[in-house]
Amino acid sequence: MSRATATDLVYLIAIVGFIFALIGLSSPKHARIGNLAGATGMLIAVAWTFSLPTVYGQTRNLVLIIIAVVIGTAIGVPAARNVKMTAMPQMVAIFNGVGGGAAALVSVTEFISLPGKSIAIYKICEILFGVLVGSVSFAGSGVAFAKLQELMTGRPITYPGQQPINAGVGLAIVAVLIATVLTANTALLVVVVILSLAIGIIFVLPIGGADVPVLISLLNSFTGLAVAASGFTLDSNLLIVAGTLVGASGILLTRMMSHAMGRSIGNILFSAFGSVITATGADGGPDGRTVRTGTADDIAVLLAYARKVAIIPGYGLAVAQAQHVVRELADTLAARGVEVYYAIHPVAGRMPGHMNVLLAEANVPYDQLVEMDDANPEMATTDVALVVGANDTVNPAAKNTPGSPIYGMPIINADQATNIVFLKRSMRPGFAGIDNELLYDPKTTMLFGDAKDTLSALVAAVRAV
Repeated sequence: MSRATATDLVYLIAIVGFIFALIGLSSPKHARIGNLAGATGMLIAVAWTFSLPTVYGQTRNLVLIIIAVVIGTAIGVPAARNVKMTAMPQMVAIFNGVGGGAAALVSVTEFISLPGKSIAIYKICEILFGVLVGSVSFAGSGVAFAKLQELMTGRPITYPGQQPINAGVGLAIVAVLIATVLTANTALLVVVVILSLAIGIIFVLPIGGADVPVLISLLNSFTGLAVAASGFTLDSNLLIVAGTLVGASGILLTRMMSHAMGRSIGNILFSAFGSVITATGADGGPDGRTVRTGTADDIAVLLAYARKVAIIPGYGLAVAQAQHVVRELADTLAARGVEVYYAIHPVAGRMPGHMNVLLAEANVPYDQLVEMDDANPEMATTDVALVVGANDTVNPAAKNTPGSPIYGMPIINADQATNIVFLKRSMRPGFAGIDNELLYDPKTTMLFGDAKDTLSALVAAVRAV
């Protein structure tokens, strides 16, 4: 078997690992196995690549590669092991941005090394596509990271003349790209990089916190496309397939999440959603309305003697790091014969699958995780809907208020449960910035405070019943 054939075979095995990774990651039950399959495929690909003469035969390049690997490992491993679940979305965003930036740098390097103007135009187009998309992903992911890390406001950032400015930058990129293709001028490539970084920034600035999960998925797709472009540039089938898988899955996930929000992708990206705030009080609402509050002991009795309880998690659960305590509460109720399940909204949290990852960390049984479409038919027969840190994903305005920013977004129908219990720090609205009428429902009882502390009190009270 020739070296080239062996390389193709090894890379094919790695690609199969990537495909099995996507299959496994499609379900929380198999996500861990899928992640290991993808990691194994990547390990095989990297190890074989290091064995190629074009790598180990170039001593200077090999030393530089090893130095880069050591630095990357020293940064990546501690970051991944020590990251809190609340910070997971921004870590995903910044790591994704680094991938896009790396793909852009590969394309830039290849452009600089072009053997004169005799290079085929399609080859220049491949390189420029990688530069453009990789730079947009890098800059956009950086802004997304800053929003999630609260280094800047998470609200949409708009300014006068924003759309004309965006259009002007877009047209300038097109013009410079055409000129670069025709001339293969390195100076013009620098302009392409600068404009691409600029469009990545102004593309993300108007997107509010409520739409960050969709944004992360879309930027992940951009990085995949940039990697695929690098694969064409380097004549690497492995990079082409791997990048295409990431790009395609990211686009599909973006469409699925926009569908789950009941909005088009264009509306999510260009509507500056999440800029309205209407409630600021600690325990009351507009027009002087008040809510019904209860104590842990009151709610413990309600939970302990319920037949079926739905736990509806949201980002507040992650903020409070309360996933282990909510699992303890569910186990305590189950020991009393109460049927407990978790109703999972697809866009709850700040990244795709955030709640699934959060609860998996606490070893919540997979069969208790029920997706929204399957959970909603159960709500009418549920005695208690326990909402922990969620808001917009259970807001009836999505169904009942045509003028609402979230109107048309599918929600978990917590309002159909016999009793509703809200665990919230205050009456502040969620990412969408609007009041939740469910808080004022006669069936609703509020428990204000840190979710972890409140859940701990509930566990103790249920055990004492």
